[in-house]
Amino acid sequence: MSKRGRVLVAMSGGVDSSVAAVMLHEQGYEVIGLTMKTWDYASSGSSSKETGCCSLDSINDARALAVSYGFPHYILDIRSEFGDFVIDNFVDEYLAGRTPNPCVLCNTHIKWEALLKRADKLDCEFIATGHYANIRQQDNGRYVISKGRDVHKDQSYVLWGVSQENLARTQFPLGSYTKAEIRQMAAEMGQLELANKSESYEICFVPDNDYRAFLRHRVNDIDDRIGNGHFVLTDGTVVGQHQGYPYYTIGQRKGLGIALGRPVFVIEIRPESNTVVLGDEHELERREAYVKNVNLVKYATIEKPMEAITKIRYKDAGMTSTIVQEAGNVKVDFHHAVKGIAPGQSAVFYEGNDLLGGGFLM
Repeated sequence: MSKRGRVLVAMSGGVDSSVAAVMLHEQGYEVIGLTMKTWDYASSGSSSKETGCCSLDSINDARALAVSYGFPHYILDIRSEFGDFVIDNFVDEYLAGRTPNPCVLCNTHIKWEALLKRADKLDCEFIATGHYANIRQQDNGRYVISKGRDVHKDQSYVLWGVSQENLARTQFPLGSYTKAEIRQMAAEMGQLELANKSESYEICFVPDNDYRAFLRHRVNDIDDRIGNGHFVLTDGTVVGQHQGYPYYTIGQRKGLGIALGRPVFVIEIRPESNTVVLGDEHELERREAYVKNVNLVKYATIEKPMEAITKIRYKDAGMTSTIVQEAGNVKVDFHHAVKGIAPGQSAVFYEGNDLLGGGFLM
């Protein structure tokens, strides 16, 4: 075994995880590559050509890179665990009138657990991924995630649910690099096709980015079960019919299929009455939020109100806020109004660049 130890690297076949594996290999680690098969197109109901992290091409790309650098590569089929947890939750959340955050659930409950189980079997001390984030251990022993150097690629937002136990064995080799630098590294490795590989921003199991069609495929009687409902204004005035509340999300403006002579947005979803509330943009504004299923990263507890930057969506710049623990949840008081708080999405708290923790918006 290498003096630096043995590390199991999650390899999707993309440029980020591929370069991460090569970096660790060249740093003297004994690298083992692992590609996880989380889903397939047939189960999603898509007729599109299979692309992305779980396609045969991506698996072959990951394996070819491992072979060229002389380290082992394995494929792990976790479709059953992924479907039972992530996809079922995705469907259940929409049916409950919420907007799910599948990448967080996948990281927290599926990928990290699957990686560590296989790492134990292969006698690997560490696991590594191609996330743009950093990790360090504080003097108090806690492991802290901080933002990646590339502000446009920082992925700390989707990592708030990873436990301290799992962070203790995790490495993020790309945290101090920009995406452009990683692409350049791939080119210098002679991997020009990899360096120019495009990125997908879709949910991996909704390859055509049409979550409505996906819901209809997974719940084939959804339209009969739910049916059309009313669009109403915030004062209760009925202004039209919609196709069913699961097909709408908080803050949505386009694709409503209704013309009121002015832009209107989805303000609230009421699944119990199959009602979608519409309003003007300012009616999306809120000054407080409550967050459940909180996982704290930097500190074990928040013993008193503290100031933090709270992000309520991945590309959100964040808003100054005061956070306080209340009966297991966290209350967020925003210092200025924010728009589009969507139950089911993640609220993530930062102290400077450090991830304090996060949870799901209630």
